[in-house]
Amino acid sequence: MKSYRGLVGSLVSIAAMLGVAGNVLAAEPPSPSDLRKTALEHFEVIPSMVPAVKGNAVTREKVELGKMLFFDPRLSASALISCNTCHNLGMGGDDNLETSIGHGWQKGPRNAPTVLNAVFNEAQFWDGRAEDLKAQAKGPVQAGVEMASTPERVVEVLKSMGDYVQKFVHAFPGESDPVTFDNMAKAIEAFEATLITPASRFDQFLEGNDAILTKTEMAGLELFIDTGCASCHNGVNVGGTGYYPFGVVEQPGAEILPPDDKGRFAVTQTATDDYVFRAGPLRNIELTAPYFHSGKVWDLEQAVAIMGSSQLGAELDNSQIKAITAFLMTLTGEAPRVEYPILPVSSKTTPKPAAMVAN
Repeated sequence: MKSYRGLVGSLVSIAAMLGVAGNVLAAEPPSPSDLRKTALEHFEVIPSMVPAVKGNAVTREKVELGKMLFFDPRLSASALISCNTCHNLGMGGDDNLETSIGHGWQKGPRNAPTVLNAVFNEAQFWDGRAEDLKAQAKGPVQAGVEMASTPERVVEVLKSMGDYVQKFVHAFPGESDPVTFDNMAKAIEAFEATLITPASRFDQFLEGNDAILTKTEMAGLELFIDTGCASCHNGVNVGGTGYYPFGVVEQPGAEILPPDDKGRFAVTQTATDDYVFRAGPLRNIELTAPYFHSGKVWDLEQAVAIMGSSQLGAELDNSQIKAITAFLMTLTGEAPRVEYPILPVSSKTTPKPAAMVAN
């Protein structure tokens, strides 16, 4: 996992050179092949095939079961909230709210990250507290502000429906008691591993298509690299791999960086992790407004400007902001086509929904 320590000085040095960067749009741009060569030092193409998942073979049976579980609101205590409620696959893999609405109509503390391409993140959640998608799948189910259930209740719900029991038997062959909370999480992880968005225009550029990006988009890519954005937002997901303070140079105001949310400090209890967050993955960023962990910024150009001043100490001019934003729009890939599943019918022994009262 990448750390921000040692990076801060280099970002500040980059910021000192940004006065020259304003000439990038006016200067002779690099050739597509030269720009591609530089870009490939920072980014990777999203594969068209489902990636392998460590410790959890992605099988057709697991994916089918995981899809049902992802859409089933009965995993929540109220039987109203599913994984798809906050990670809506028809809306970019999130809910397009500042913060999600959970059990008892409570507002969650942070903006819901997209589930699309989440398999490529090195850790999950804004503070990286879940090491993989399996661990992540267990969190919201048990969180009082989200789905407000328990592992015991989830297993009771699933075992009350014979169709689910058979699905677990087929997905986890050879296990004497396959309907477990851990296997629920493994199945959801397997399904989420299929939620990738290949073939964005940026991916096509990286693969050799010289004509796929406009001059403005290529200028934005060049700026994204040269101004230091790619120091934190890189790799296959253009982010999602490292932790950095929100405000390397200058913290944004409390309306964007709430003072009571100290980020990764809650995980590590280390003072140097105050207001440190995972660098958000930027794939499909045009679909996932509002932005930042607080969800307080709805305009992508405004988000770019804030990152310039807070992380780089630079006041990007309007042409730079528009160019970088144009590049970010090329990161939208082909959305996975997911058919809403028909779910097993509840039985007489299926636990009744709990009242929607905040814990």
